[in-house]
Amino acid sequence: QVQLVESGGGLVQPGGSLRLSCAASGIIFTAYTMGWYRQAPGKQRELVATITVGGLINSADSVKGRFAISRDNAKNTVDLQVNSLKPEDTAVYYCNARHAAVGRLQYWGQGTQVTVSS
Repeated sequence: QVQLVESGGGLVQPGGSLRLSCAASGIIFTAYTMGWYRQAPGKQRELVATITVGGLINSADSVKGRFAISRDNAKNTVDLQVNSLKPEDTAVYYCNARHAAVGRLQYWGQGTQVTVSS
């Protein structure tokens, strides 16, 4: 059974930071590109950042310089360090695992809420 379990979300003031973590089980972690996506109320789910098993990173322009994705292939985890948060970063953040060779094979976590508000 595949599980992607996110943690680390919460309420933070503008300019603050959080560290989101995703623990994967039930998959061969090194066969998957891992990523974080987010969905704000009334909007479509959008890419935040992805990281391949080799460490190649792709990230949205809106988060470059503020967010950093990393993975630990020994612990089967992928983290997202989010800094300099803005109210427009408020969303549910989802962990994603997409098979590197079979792209249509992918899994999602249940999501973790990040709210940026004063």
